[in-house]
Amino acid sequence: MIGLFFGDTNFPKFILKKLKKIKKKYLILDLSRKNIFKKDSKSFRVNIGQFGSILKLLREKKCNKVIFAGKIDKPNLSKLKLDITGIYYLPRIIKAYKKGDAAILKELINILSLENIKVIKSTFLTPELSLKKGIYTKNKPIKDDLNDIKKGENILKKTNAFDHIQAIIVRENSIFKETSKGTKNLIKKIKKTKIKRGILIKYPKKKQDMRVDLPTIGLDTLKDCKKAGLKGIVLKDKQNIFLDKNKCIKFANKNKIFILVK
Repeated sequence: MIGLFFGDTNFPKFILKKLKKIKKKYLILDLSRKNIFKKDSKSFRVNIGQFGSILKLLREKKCNKVIFAGKIDKPNLSKLKLDITGIYYLPRIIKAYKKGDAAILKELINILSLENIKVIKSTFLTPELSLKKGIYTKNKPIKDDLNDIKKGENILKKTNAFDHIQAIIVRENSIFKETSKGTKNLIKKIKKTKIKRGILIKYPKKKQDMRVDLPTIGLDTLKDCKKAGLKGIVLKDKQNIFLDKNKCIKFANKNKIFILVK
C-alpha cells in the first residue's frame, strides 16, 4: 500500500486515477484546503502538525512508501494543532518555517525518513506527465524570446535556496516574480495586451527536492497566458508536471503560444 499526501491542484487526481487503473492499494492523507478527497473511503483529513496520528495511520495500513502531490500550503504556526509527536518535532518545524515553504517540505521528508518511511518521486506513477527537451508547438521562440528566457534564467539562479519562487514572467524590460500566492496570481498581476509580449518561465526552486512540488502546468495556465497576452511558456527537462498534454498543445497552437522545454 502507498501513502498519498495530497494537496490542491489537479495533479493528485491524475495519480489517483492511475492507482485505480492499476488496482494499487492506497491511503490518502488529505492536506487540501477544502478537504477535496473527503468522498473517498480511503481518505483521511489530517493536520500537518499531528505527526503521531499521521505515523499511526501509515503504520496501521503498512505504508512504508509515500508520495507528496499537489500544493500544500505553508501551515500557520499559531493555529497548528500539535499532538505529542508533533510537539517533539516542533523545534525542527520552527527552524524550517523561518526558511520558507521548500524547507518545510524538506523537513517533513527528513522526519518521515527517521520513521523509516520513504518518500518517492511524485511522478513515479505518472512519468508520462513530465515533458522532455523540445519545442511542442508550431510556434517557436525567436531570438528576442531566447534573450528574454536567458534573462529570466539568470534571475532565477540568484533566488534564495529556500524561496517559494518557481515562476517568473519576462516582458521586455520588466520582470514579474511569483509570490506565495502562486503562478495564477502572478499572471493575473501583469497588464493584458492584445499584441503577444512576454514569456512565463517555470523552473524548480533552487536546490529543490525533486521528489516533491515540481512546477505544474495545465490547461488553466495556458488560458491565463492567453488572457494576459503572453507569447510562450518555458519548462525544465523532466522537471515538470504537464497536465492534459494534448489539450494544452492544441490550445497553444490555436492561440499561437509556444511551449519550450529546455
